[in-house]
Amino acid sequence: MGAMTTGLRDAASGAIATVAMSAVMIGGDRAGILGEPPPTTVTRAALREAGVEHPAEAAGLMAPLAHLWFGAVGGVVFGLVRRLVPSVPGWTLGPLFGLAVYGVSYKGWIPALGILPPPEDDRPGRPAVMIAAHIIYGLALGWLIRPRKA
Repeated sequence: MGAMTTGLRDAASGAIATVAMSAVMIGGDRAGILGEPPPTTVTRAALREAGVEHPAEAAGLMAPLAHLWFGAVGGVVFGLVRRLVPSVPGWTLGPLFGLAVYGVSYKGWIPALGILPPPEDDRPGRPAVMIAAHIIYGLALGWLIRPRKA
């Protein structure tokens, strides 16, 4: 399989894994734990920074697409990692990758840009929902993206 085909397959897998993680986020939202979904908060902040006049309205429409795109990019990165360490089972590597994405995002660039507070200062329950969602994202990636057989 060519690199372009592999990359597209990995991107599609990342988007599918994002749908799975979104189900966890929807559950957290319906339980009243999540508050505004972080993808919406991040998208609104990006739109505000870009000078969009009504970022909250636009974010409601664009956030799901932005989240799918971000997840697709994560799928491509996971595919590269998966090929570097093919001996690690996907059910282990995937969740570790999902937790790494969570850590880099929610302990790193998101609070650094002032979009959301770090998990320890966030609303009660949201970090647990987001950690669970990222573990599901990683499990889905680990199942969908498998090392090639020689």
